[in-house]
Amino acid sequence: MRQTTNYQQARDDLLVAEQELIKQRERVAMLRRELPLENKVEKNYTFLEGPKDLSRNSSKDFFSTDLASLFAPGKNELIIAHMMFAPDAKKPCPMCNMWVEGYNGIADYLNQATNFVVIARTQLERLHRWARDHNWHKLRLLSSYESSFNADFGLEAKTDPKRQMPGVSVFVRQANGDIYHYYTTASLFENIHHRAMDLFTPVWNLLDLTPSGRSEWMPSV
Repeated sequence: MRQTTNYQQARDDLLVAEQELIKQRERVAMLRRELPLENKVEKNYTFLEGPKDLSRNSSKDFFSTDLASLFAPGKNELIIAHMMFAPDAKKPCPMCNMWVEGYNGIADYLNQATNFVVIARTQLERLHRWARDHNWHKLRLLSSYESSFNADFGLEAKTDPKRQMPGVSVFVRQANGDIYHYYTTASLFENIHHRAMDLFTPVWNLLDLTPSGRSEWMPSV
């Protein structure tokens, strides 16, 4: 295919911008890695968890899991995906659903290198039922329904549990067992198209490759 001079010049200019973006992302990642470990987790947070077999969705199969138990032996970093699924909601927010669909596909790879879980404020039975219907069998799913965890880390309005926010948090376990909150990024409602987290799904990024871009498209469930 023969390319016009105008196209080639525009493509060359775009390549320079893309290379600058890569360098900026690397700079941001470096700054994130340099965050100090100063925010020790003092509360003993507990969550409700169930068997990996999502068809076993009875309260008699559920059990409590604390934050420390989310760290596997030899893996001292933990990524938590906060799913926006309010206590009285019948289904999660569409964006969170899309993100978690993607996490399910890569969970096995993430867990080779680190610890990865999904936590939602809804009842565990409802979360398991939704996960079963969407074939999320590779994820470790926990309910923070009776915990202040979401609110304490800025993923829930302290005065209204209906106002949940999607986000991702990272925690680090020290050799002595102390756990530190390292980082949280949340997708605030006022952000356009939830760009604070759009790198965590290929969908919007692939749409950005097209002439029309992501436009006003939003996922649905």
